[in-house]
Amino acid sequence: MHKIYSVILVLLSAISVQAQQEASVEGNINDLPVHEYTLTIDQEMVNKAGKEVMGMTVNGTIPGPTLDFTEGEYAVIYVHNKMDVETSIHWHGILLPNFYDGVPYLTTPPIEPGETFKYEFEIKQSGTYWYHSHTMLQEQSGVFGSLVIQPKGKPDVVYDKELVLVLSDWTNEKPQDVQRFLKRGTEWYGIKKGTSTPLNQVVARGAFGAQLNFWKQRMEGADIADIYYPAFLINGEESIEYPEFKPGEKVRLRIIDGSASTSFWMTFGGETPTLIAADGLNVVPVKHNKTFIGVAETYDFIVEIPQDKKLEFRITAQDGSGTASAYLGTGEIAKAPEIARPDKIEMMQQMANMDMKMGAPALKSHPGKENPQEMMEEWGMEMEEMEMEMEGIQMDHSKMDHSKMEMPKDSVMKMDHSKMDHGNMKKESEMDHSRMNHEGMDMQEDMKMDGMEMFSEYNYDYLKSPEKTTYDEDIPVNNILLNLTGNMNRYIWSMNGVPLSESDKIKIEGDEVTRITFNNLTMMHHPMHLHGHFFRVINENGEYSPLKHTVNVPPMEKITIEFYGNEYGDWFFHCHILYHMMGGMARVMSYETDRDPRLDEYPLSHLLAETNQFYTWGTLDAASHMSTLNVTSSDIRNQFMVNAEYGWNQNLEAEFTYEYYLNDWVRLFGGVNVENELEDSLDELSTTAIGGIRYFTPYMFQLDVRLDNKLRPQISLEREIMIFPRLILFGEYEFQADFGWVNDLEPGKNFEEEQVWNAGFEYLLSKNFSLMGSYDNRFGAGGGLTIRF
Repeated sequence: MHKIYSVILVLLSAISVQAQQEASVEGNINDLPVHEYTLTIDQEMVNKAGKEVMGMTVNGTIPGPTLDFTEGEYAVIYVHNKMDVETSIHWHGILLPNFYDGVPYLTTPPIEPGETFKYEFEIKQSGTYWYHSHTMLQEQSGVFGSLVIQPKGKPDVVYDKELVLVLSDWTNEKPQDVQRFLKRGTEWYGIKKGTSTPLNQVVARGAFGAQLNFWKQRMEGADIADIYYPAFLINGEESIEYPEFKPGEKVRLRIIDGSASTSFWMTFGGETPTLIAADGLNVVPVKHNKTFIGVAETYDFIVEIPQDKKLEFRITAQDGSGTASAYLGTGEIAKAPEIARPDKIEMMQQMANMDMKMGAPALKSHPGKENPQEMMEEWGMEMEEMEMEMEGIQMDHSKMDHSKMEMPKDSVMKMDHSKMDHGNMKKESEMDHSRMNHEGMDMQEDMKMDGMEMFSEYNYDYLKSPEKTTYDEDIPVNNILLNLTGNMNRYIWSMNGVPLSESDKIKIEGDEVTRITFNNLTMMHHPMHLHGHFFRVINENGEYSPLKHTVNVPPMEKITIEFYGNEYGDWFFHCHILYHMMGGMARVMSYETDRDPRLDEYPLSHLLAETNQFYTWGTLDAASHMSTLNVTSSDIRNQFMVNAEYGWNQNLEAEFTYEYYLNDWVRLFGGVNVENELEDSLDELSTTAIGGIRYFTPYMFQLDVRLDNKLRPQISLEREIMIFPRLILFGEYEFQADFGWVNDLEPGKNFEEEQVWNAGFEYLLSKNFSLMGSYDNRFGAGGGLTIRF
């Protein structure tokens, strides 16, 4: 059966590869049969996780309906917006004219409230795909669904029935509130789902040294997923039955990860399934059970329903925080293997044993002058030369003058193949994994104990194209290095330390190959998706490396892709973790053709602004000895803060400041400070201008150095640590000196000083409420309630 599959797939894949290199054209120029659908997007109350909340539906359901097409048809899809906000639909993985790709303000006009937009395009491929909103965070609220395209003529694989399974995650919170909560930097989501690593657990496991290493690099610890989800769903349900499947039937499962931010491990009961397609395109069939599916990826499997049993298909969230199951058939359950929850403390220990520099900045001081090559050399593993040699990128950095290599944000190096040794290049660029398997085997064995294999499961080596996917040797190549960078504390995500709002377009040349190396310098996985194209994911299969539209890049690892430039216009390129994309990890790939005049009323600045919005949050402490109020409103570079405290002995201090982030860790600030002049009295208030610098130090201290208009220097230091689940210790010390440069000092004094300090604890009751207690050297001891808003 595998041989039959392979022969058929080779023939069909040759047609598929040809389709990848045909530029898209608007209109039904070939007079193809028209297949129409109408989709209506609306806001409705839904219950997906035990609570009625406002969601967004497509034709009244979450997920939306499956759109079925046959290759060679002409799709006409009317999308009607019944909501009170604009919306959009992107056809994920579909090769289509630029204007209908569905990214508002970039390729397609947004669909205004009450309006209908007509999408139309030729269906020139087959496979499993999906659609979703590309407006703000609407995908999280339910605007997504599946799209299945049957091949022309006979099916490419023999099976009896098929079933579409759309995987998703669900939150009862408003997605905008989730993004805001992530921006404020809090451990609550980890606490809620049991994945946090408080200090007591770290110490008990003998990992305090590893924790210090993370703190030194301004990182709390190893992380896997950011958000607490009360439910993970398959076709909208946590558990769903399909009793119509009979024993012995071969079923094609078309599996789509339509989650906003969750990647899953997929496992199957019964006999090991056969993987036959990835991201809609055929692969050489392979028996494969435990399979990782990144956000926005699709996989097709053939499963056989067991005798007298129902087959379980199980998904497990990557961080182990939840599961969902679908059951095919009837009878006793043929259980799918369970996946153990990852050990984050062990991950910390392994990473501490590796010689690497973590915490590459997400925000650069001079975004237009950064060199990605220098960033790669400065951050990550201190094994760059060895890794690059194994990847066939031999470079003598000692002879490079980096001072003369200022490149605009994303380095692009053109290579003329006519002047290259193609035989050596092909061997080096495509057989890198083979080298690792042979020449580097001893090195890998030596480093197993040091954590080098921590992310080894996350690879695509089991995916092999039935047809060669290489490009003609005479085609020039643009090499682009993209370091994936992020800041968990401020929740900013970027490439080469530059978020979307500060980036230039990445120039793509037509009739050339663009080769991108992703170098992930973060602790998170990033499923990178390129609109309107398929790309080769270079793996150990060399010339038969698979074609995909989304590639998952594991933490601290590199993956290389390449694609042929045969389109026009601008195409979006981004991490498909929705909150990472909205945090800035996106780019515009541009063929530099004229902008479509139909977009004249829809400036690109609107899209850039989506990833650089102001988010506002605050805390209020109401205690027996004092009350404090802190409010922050921040975008990527700018931040406004209000801090006020009132002691019940009538001591008041309030501060209003504006801050500008030079980079991740340094910000300049200025503002005014108001406080009472006399102890135990509010009769006299003093207002002073202040200015200075705030620095987020190694080991995660907040340092504040300032000077006021009375020329009084002040320094303060603060820190908080979670020592037990839900229990956080905090402390702050502040020292101010007055040397009499403006104020008159008492006779005989060279200077006056003021010291303020406090320490306390906070016990988290819920996302928004905590019990707190503290001692302040001005107000004494007390306790009360902390409210987060």
